[in-house]
Amino acid sequence: MYLHENSFQRQAIKNMTLQKSEYQELLSDLITLIEKTKSNVISYANSSLTILFWHVGNRVLTQTLQNKRADYGKQIVVTLSRELVEKFGPNYEERNLRRMIQFAEQYSDLEKVVTLSRVLSWSHFLTLIPIKDVVARDFYGKVSAESS
Repeated sequence: MYLHENSFQRQAIKNMTLQKSEYQELLSDLITLIEKTKSNVISYANSSLTILFWHVGNRVLTQTLQNKRADYGKQIVVTLSRELVEKFGPNYEERNLRRMIQFAEQYSDLEKVVTLSRVLSWSHFLTLIPIKDVVARDFYGKVSAESS
């Protein structure tokens, strides 16, 4: 009996070892899956916000250009900002709304914005917006995208 129990114990230990390694593999796979998904969610959220900010800036820009009055443009940005901050928070403060308008001016092609927003965050665009030279801005945008 002793031999049989000993061999049974060895087999049980061997099975536990396999189970532990299978468990570790499962755990490792799940951790990788969760981390990758979290990263994708963050990337998607950043891209979505960047595209939203372009749309906001473009809409305000279009509205103020239709009215062709500088005073109207200044007034509407202040008023919109107040309302949007109250409803959605500080992302829509006057200074940020003006940046969104500049963004829509500097990057008038939505398709380009969509493509770049997959690899560049809003912070990247905020750095690029002040660059007036289109060739330089595109160059730095490309370098930033490649290094991301």
